[in-house]
Amino acid sequence: MACLYIVFMAGCHSSSSNYHPPSDPLFVQLSARQTGIDFENQVKPTAQFNVFNYRNFYNGGGVAIGDVNNDGWADIFLVSNQGQCKLYLNKGHWHFQDVTRQAGLETASLHWSTGVAMVDINGDGLLDIYVCNSGNLPGDDRANVLWVNQGVDKNGIPHFKDEAAQYGLQDKGGFTTHASFFDYDGDGDLDCYILENSFRPISSFGYDRYQLRYQRDPYGGDKLLRNDNGHFVDVSDSAHIYGSVIGFGLGVSVGDINGDMWPDIYVSNDFFERDYLYLNRGNGTFEEILDTAMGHISQSSMGADMADLNNDGWQDIYTTDMLPEGDYRLKTTSYFDDYDVNQERLNHDFHHQYMRDMLQLNNGDTTFSEIGQLAGVYATDWSWGALAFDMNNDGWKDLFVSNGIYKNLTDQDFINYFASDANKKRVAESGKFDYREFQDKISSTPVANYAFINQHNLTFKNEAYALGLGMPGFSNGAAYGDLDNDGDLDLVVNNVNMPCFIYRNMTNEKYHTSYIRIKLKGSDENTFGVGAQVTVYANGIKQMQEEFPQRGFESSVDPVLVFGLEHAKIIDSIVVIWPDRHHEMQVLKNVKVNQTLTLYQKDAHQQFIYHPPLYHPFFENVSASKIIGNIRHQEDLFYVDFHRERLMPELLSTEGPKIATADINGDGLTDFFIGGARDDPGKVFIQLSNGQFKRVDEPDLDADRHFEDIGAAFADVNHDGYPDLIVVSGGNEDDVGSRWLEPRVYLNNGKGIFKKLPDAFPPEISVNASCVKVCDVNQDGYPDLFIGGRDVPGIYGADPRSYLLQNDGHGHFRDVTERIAPGLARIGMVTDACWADVDQDGKPDLIVVGEWMPITIFKNEGGYFKKWMEIPHSEGWWHCITAADVNGDGKVDFVLGNLGLNSQFKADPQHPVQLYVGDFDHNGQIDCILTSYKDDGKSYPFYMKDEMYAQFPMLSKRFPKYADYAGKTIQQLFKPEELKDAVIKKAEYLQTALLLNEGNGHFRLEALPIRAQFSPVFAALVEDLDGDGYPDIFLGGNFYGVKPQIGRYDASYGCFLKGDGKGHFTYLIPEQSGLFIRGEVRDLATWEGKNHTKYILVARNNDNALLFQQIPKHKP
Repeated sequence: MACLYIVFMAGCHSSSSNYHPPSDPLFVQLSARQTGIDFENQVKPTAQFNVFNYRNFYNGGGVAIGDVNNDGWADIFLVSNQGQCKLYLNKGHWHFQDVTRQAGLETASLHWSTGVAMVDINGDGLLDIYVCNSGNLPGDDRANVLWVNQGVDKNGIPHFKDEAAQYGLQDKGGFTTHASFFDYDGDGDLDCYILENSFRPISSFGYDRYQLRYQRDPYGGDKLLRNDNGHFVDVSDSAHIYGSVIGFGLGVSVGDINGDMWPDIYVSNDFFERDYLYLNRGNGTFEEILDTAMGHISQSSMGADMADLNNDGWQDIYTTDMLPEGDYRLKTTSYFDDYDVNQERLNHDFHHQYMRDMLQLNNGDTTFSEIGQLAGVYATDWSWGALAFDMNNDGWKDLFVSNGIYKNLTDQDFINYFASDANKKRVAESGKFDYREFQDKISSTPVANYAFINQHNLTFKNEAYALGLGMPGFSNGAAYGDLDNDGDLDLVVNNVNMPCFIYRNMTNEKYHTSYIRIKLKGSDENTFGVGAQVTVYANGIKQMQEEFPQRGFESSVDPVLVFGLEHAKIIDSIVVIWPDRHHEMQVLKNVKVNQTLTLYQKDAHQQFIYHPPLYHPFFENVSASKIIGNIRHQEDLFYVDFHRERLMPELLSTEGPKIATADINGDGLTDFFIGGARDDPGKVFIQLSNGQFKRVDEPDLDADRHFEDIGAAFADVNHDGYPDLIVVSGGNEDDVGSRWLEPRVYLNNGKGIFKKLPDAFPPEISVNASCVKVCDVNQDGYPDLFIGGRDVPGIYGADPRSYLLQNDGHGHFRDVTERIAPGLARIGMVTDACWADVDQDGKPDLIVVGEWMPITIFKNEGGYFKKWMEIPHSEGWWHCITAADVNGDGKVDFVLGNLGLNSQFKADPQHPVQLYVGDFDHNGQIDCILTSYKDDGKSYPFYMKDEMYAQFPMLSKRFPKYADYAGKTIQQLFKPEELKDAVIKKAEYLQTALLLNEGNGHFRLEALPIRAQFSPVFAALVEDLDGDGYPDIFLGGNFYGVKPQIGRYDASYGCFLKGDGKGHFTYLIPEQSGLFIRGEVRDLATWEGKNHTKYILVARNNDNALLFQQIPKHKP
């Protein structure tokens, strides 16, 4: 079954075929009768050629738009897989003429055509047409075709001749998906990247297949061809381009990702092979940088586009995959690797891949933050083309996604049927495989395309139906262009086994928006200025586009650039940087709107010189110095929580390390402790007079190396004047009652040597802890402790014990929770807490946060703690809390780290994420079931059928098929008596936020800026970090301990929020702050060193600690 799944990839989205278009759409679908375009990509299987022996049988064909006869109207070329590709000349007024035969484009030989590119291959100013071919065909029939434009006759019809062999562009025997033409070496002519899709069966590769990446395959591997005076030469090896048998290319996107004006390449690979990101070094070579540039990528990457989606001047990358949006399609057609299989893939260099669309936001430093889930563009079913263009002329690029596969090849019930022993036996005995019998068993479901409108805040909203783009079908290639020259972009979509879609954009007719159309006339042989960068400044918006027509899936867009300007009256300026190694630049100012502007490279007289942006950061990374040396946290990677609790949503065994700081030897300098993982002891470092740190030999800490340190604090517990060390343990490996979960006290001898204090805590205290917080609760002069319970190992969702512990003055603690704070004992799955005087009565109160918990405040009433307040609708997946007055009003506020918004889990009071905790199958074991809401307003179990049934076998009898399980709520899957005793936890608020203290018991929860929502936040610093006198916020986070169905959270590189002293915060990029952090941050600590220089220590899980030093001019 697994092999068959790999052959067929992933799922498809359900959509009604009873489509009723909206009454007044922005895009009007035009009929064949109106346009004269009656094209249909008919795909008919045969015994020799079908989806069972050619997995890409239903992938479809591309679209190209461009003016091939230079009459000022963009024409359309449509690819047919098996039949005749067709060219339609645009006659104006939405009338098109099929001139395929007259133009000499009819082919007599057998082809399986895929992608298409329009390009002026010979620099004569006429667009030529390059058609890619593949298929289950003999090698001689797998050759690409270059239709060179021979000129236009007196009737305005262009004539073409196949000259692929003369140019060296046949790629005979290859399996070409698409090709992209661009000048990679800056010599003034266009080179060619040929994207291949290996024909070799997926099941024929073993786990050592990653080694094949470095071995060139002449047929299945990608190729970079350099244009040498009109003949294309393969330079893949010397340019460092992969071209192996494991290349399963479905998309190629070209653009400048680092601002140096050299074109870079992104390649989307299907199946197990990771994508490639090639950085152009400007010397004829590329460096493949995906592993360091992107934290994770799509698993089965399909089409892609590269465009500036947030108008910051940097090219972002969007890739499509096959994750269905609705619960029914998700659970009938999808399959996710389990945790162990995913780890095996990682161990073999296939990077972090997850089945969903990815939006890679360019950070401007050759790193990307993947924010597709935050943006709302991550689940679009079996998707092909991705196109970024401004659909409504508001100045912001939107996203169009084409969807559909003619047969639901990955229907899990069909796969079970296909792989059944009965069918295997029947085929073996007969010696025949009747493809028609099995193909007829596979359903065919038209699906709607997606059209995401940019909301101008890094989020998008699917408006496909309202826009008129929601017609269900089997869409593949797509291209945009201004087909009626009215200043808005129209759309053409190629479909399998149904007519193509021709969409007329009515934006300017309906809303009279402004625009500018730009035609580029390049020098040398690059007559269309391919590779030019055009930036338009108008209406307070900066828009940038690059001239690379080959985009999306197998398609080529009109080279005329169209910029929507909303209602701007004038364009402030237009800046064009032309391609080739000279990078000439021209600037136009005060340009009229609503015109077609033709710009010539010969008129560019300024030279663009690339200068990386110059910043003046506040901090610099000094980790490599001798200040702290190499401090590494080494996690126990052999323990996996999911092996013990199949349904828990995350690992709880990777929550350290934490940091504690104090002057432990009385020399006036700050020293620190950093916790260790299992069998990796915690470490104490003392600061020397020269500002460097020295690790102290601590025999008692070494002896306790089997404890996993989760929280730590310094406090003088025995009142001898020296700060002692309190450490709490966790790791989720050991059961409650284990000695390895006991808290510990180490007494300081005054010189920084710590001796373990026996019997510091009652023997019954054994807790998988999250934190320890120090406060003199009863004002007796001795520090007391709050220890937060993280969870009950083996019973995710159960509330552990938390403790309020009173100090006897000698470092021994007794449990006083039930006596003075009974509400604390089982408050929930605590992750953090802090002591602060929230009501300004002079007494410390306790604020507690946790997973599935509201923000809870315990008010100090004469040494007794009463649950004073739960912030309404604040139940979240909180990770940390830090107290500070962020707005200068004299009252303590709080910065709280949460899951963030870059997750598939969305929550509000009406649609909470929920966790059912109970013994559902009455076997004496407590289980958990996570549910969340879908767009249909129903809450469904998170888990796929196989995972759910492995935990609850009785469900397989009630709902034996995937179709029976899919689309069922928890109330439909389980009987009332099985759910009646369940505890239901919830999360309603997932943003990282400020809790603003407004006085008199009133608090306001306010989300921090969108950048703070990119990833879970585990640590926060709140102090003046830039030297302007106002408190700033620095957030650290990321979390990798999740199943592949969720995918790791890695979009944060540290989030610096500059404060204005009034409670408002503005995001600064890492180059401005100097704080750039990869990995899973678990804690942050600061101190002042020599000359009052501030330092920030960063503790990362399973990684080296980092140290940042303040640059002197930014001292407060």
